[in-house]
Amino acid sequence: MSTPTEMTTPTTLRQLNLATALNEALREEMHRDERVFVMGEDVAVAGGVYKVTDGLLGEFGPSRVIDTPISEAGIAGLAVGAAMADRRPVIEIMFGDFLFLAMDQIANQAAKVRYMSGGAWHVPMVVRTTLGAGRRAAAQHSQSLHAIFAHIPGLKVVVPSDPADAKGLLKAAIRDDDPVVFFEDKLGYRSVGPVPTGEHVVPLGSALIRRPGRDVTLVATSSMVAHAMTAAEQLADRSVETEVVDVRCLTPLDLATITESVRRTKRCVVVDPGHLRFGATAELAASVSERTFGELRAPVLRLGAMDVPVPYSPSLEDLTIPSADDLVSAVLETMAWRA
Repeated sequence: MSTPTEMTTPTTLRQLNLATALNEALREEMHRDERVFVMGEDVAVAGGVYKVTDGLLGEFGPSRVIDTPISEAGIAGLAVGAAMADRRPVIEIMFGDFLFLAMDQIANQAAKVRYMSGGAWHVPMVVRTTLGAGRRAAAQHSQSLHAIFAHIPGLKVVVPSDPADAKGLLKAAIRDDDPVVFFEDKLGYRSVGPVPTGEHVVPLGSALIRRPGRDVTLVATSSMVAHAMTAAEQLADRSVETEVVDVRCLTPLDLATITESVRRTKRCVVVDPGHLRFGATAELAASVSERTFGELRAPVLRLGAMDVPVPYSPSLEDLTIPSADDLVSAVLETMAWRA
């Protein structure tokens, strides 16, 4: 298993949106390692539906930036074979909802090859895809399925929340010797943030404290990190100091950083864009409770998407997604407990 250490050698910070940061990561890795190639629907001529692969065809040519037929099973199957033959494919599955069409290739082949070959083979491939509701794309294009893949041994699951982490985590994923499913929030592609120049690699399996606090820990993933930061600012006006922990990777999961934070604050709220039932919030809340139960001053609370198919109606869709206001209410609820 290859797990890079954190490397940042910036000369300056630039404001980039998330799509551009991902594009920069792909370009840098394709220059660094000729085995890296990109494959998927509309990734070449069109530059990707979210423009993450824009310009790569002209720079690297059609042998390394490959438009494919509309066949997620075929894309994933070709990538597994290429990875086993010492290439490093990065495939794009346009919507996370379409991962079900490639489930056998990802869950039964890519995830199992290292184990079933006794380590003789490995599958260094990255599956880039999306998560998140709120884009008015209806029930078949709006799901957040990351918890399903975190349930499968042999896969690594990454959920970046800002442009800098998206770049650094994607570079680490490409260099990793195991299959990585890399979930990008659809509403986040145009979000802007500071990204270092130079070599910037964020190791897989390292959570990050986005905001320190002493009263309660907010554990958040993907798009919910921004809501958590907004909620923390609002709570500060009520004299509640909230620590925000960005999970960044579901697998491997940095429980040490999360539980150390909860031990300091004695309270915890977990939020994730996926459905609440049997989702990431359940695993995170259970893991925190098991490790800190005797120190908690309140039960661990969790927020997730409503357990319904994502509505097409904007007013209904918005009701199904956790908001910053929901987080403020949850934190105030847990603060009201007196142990």
